[in-house]
Amino acid sequence: MKLSNMLLWSSLLLAVIPGAWGQANSIPSQPHLLVKGDASRQVMPDRFVVKIALESVDMQTDVARRKVQANAERVLALFSKHGAIAETVRLDNLSIAPSTRYKDDEEVFVGTAVSRDMEGAFEKPEQLQAFLGDLNASSEVQVRTSRPVYSGEARLRAQLKAEAAAQTRVSAKGLADAYGAKITGLYTISDVAPSFAYGVQAGSWSNANMADVFHRENDSLDRVQVTGSRNAVHAAPAPGEQLVAGPISYTENVYAIFLISDGN
Repeated sequence: MKLSNMLLWSSLLLAVIPGAWGQANSIPSQPHLLVKGDASRQVMPDRFVVKIALESVDMQTDVARRKVQANAERVLALFSKHGAIAETVRLDNLSIAPSTRYKDDEEVFVGTAVSRDMEGAFEKPEQLQAFLGDLNASSEVQVRTSRPVYSGEARLRAQLKAEAAAQTRVSAKGLADAYGAKITGLYTISDVAPSFAYGVQAGSWSNANMADVFHRENDSLDRVQVTGSRNAVHAAPAPGEQLVAGPISYTENVYAIFLISDGN
């Protein structure tokens, strides 16, 4: 079988080269090698985020505003008391809008709604639990979300791509050598998974350490399917329960097309 009629695939990690990123929606007509890589890591969260929604409704706008301000000051005091990370504490601007409700199928004005969102993060789940224990929730003070995050996410994702870069050139060269081919250049790098006319979809790609190689005559890649990195997070339990930190999983999926030629 001639090399020009081969399409080689492998579940490998991708080389990250600046300027080569893009959607793999342009497939070369010349012989090429398509490689896919995924790199994963689990880390423990180091930030425990809580978001608070404040809202008061009153016929007198200033009365509603003062209620929201007083509640904001109490929440800020609790953030300080329980050791919230100072740079994570945030207060949104006040939002003021008319408030209505339906009575006998008619919309009735009930006053002016003044609202403000707040956010803060703690280093330990025990701190968040103590904060929630002291927070007196009501219709005017509501916990909207409580979740763990990892502050070094951007750096970690870059490291995962770098790990892919360190391995993919060696792996791609090994595949090319096995078929008597030579890598002549990099055509494209993308986090968009190609979709093939004969049924191999993005979900069919194997993981990095389970390499599968396929070949098919006279086929080409004619469209792409967008895929994204997966980020699975264990949600924080409701207030009153023991908060236990679970690991966060990060996965980067990337794809590359290398141009190849006969090694002869």
